Amino acid sequence: MLAYRYPNIWATFAVRLVCGLSLLAVPVLAQQKSPTIAFLMPCSTCADRFEGQDKPLFIEAVRKLDPAAKVIANNAQGSTEAQISQAEASLTNGANAIVVSPFTEAAGAAIVDKAKAQRVPVISYDGLITGASADFYISFQNEKVGELQAKFLADHLPPGATIAVINGSQDIAPGRQFKAGAHKALDPLVAAGRLVIGYEADIQGFDPAKAQAAMEQGLTKLNDKVDGVLVANDGMAGAVITALTARHLNGKVLVTGQDASDAGLQRILAGDQTMSVYKAIKREAEAAAKVAIALSGDQAQNVKAMATASVDNGAGQVPAILLEPVVVTRDNIDDTVIADGFTTRERIKAAATPSK
Repeated sequence: MLAYRYPNIWATFAVRLVCGLSLLAVPVLAQQKSPTIAFLMPCSTCADRFEGQDKPLFIEAVRKLDPAAKVIANNAQGSTEAQISQAEASLTNGANAIVVSPFTEAAGAAIVDKAKAQRVPVISYDGLITGASADFYISFQNEKVGELQAKFLADHLPPGATIAVINGSQDIAPGRQFKAGAHKALDPLVAAGRLVIGYEADIQGFDPAKAQAAMEQGLTKLNDKVDGVLVANDGMAGAVITALTARHLNGKVLVTGQDASDAGLQRILAGDQTMSVYKAIKREAEAAAKVAIALSGDQAQNVKAMATASVDNGAGQVPAILLEPVVVTRDNIDDTVIADGFTTRERIKAAATPSK
């Protein structure tokens, strides 16, 4: 009867029903799906910070930005092939962005190639990807790390002092940058006779065992006559101190480090290690999370505005955030790493150190 008396009523009802359903569907269609982000670490032996600090801090930062976001975290444990395979698995499992600290240049370039083939952005984290076009780079001023270590030795050793230099791996950008920064400060001092480099070695993979062997060779060559050792990071510094301890030289030879690890800080308090270079990993991880979330969603156009620098990685200019490293000694532990909440006195005391 209604249809007979009002012939257009059903058509009107149908149109309103369809429009209503369409309006209900709009928010669902507009809602952005939470991203899946891969966080790929290079190894545990080269630096224990990745598992102990970077990984949990990065996951926490991502979850604060998007509680529903998924993080796929993997550690290559010193294998180029494993890191590439982990990147492939991440892409298969739907990664919308990859944050990677490349174990080697080959790993970094291969990961970029595979990700770009699927239009997935890659953020170079801590270590610069070279020879391939990464979307963003987040790290510290790595050359300055080497400079700080070298200047510390020069400021605390007498003229003519003999030092050994234990560099990191030279097949990856950070290792070369640390070494370049160290020599930028050291070479003029050596030329002026202010310091003598009696022994120097590059350690593949920042491997502590290889660093210890190299230091033992250096001590033999120098007949134990060494006043300071510039060591690229805390993991290798612990191994160097083990070699020094075997010859009753620990605490008598100045030793540098990097990462302000709990074990390194414990050695500083004990007097075996002289300094470390503190890098505020929380800020690095938080910056990486913000960039990854932006690149994986509809904010990609805003990412370049986050950059504070631009770095040439051999394949072009990469927008970057480069943070400031800080020297940590026995005198300023409370004012730096503890004041920042980076670590605690309890954690430092509980750390295991090879030299002990």
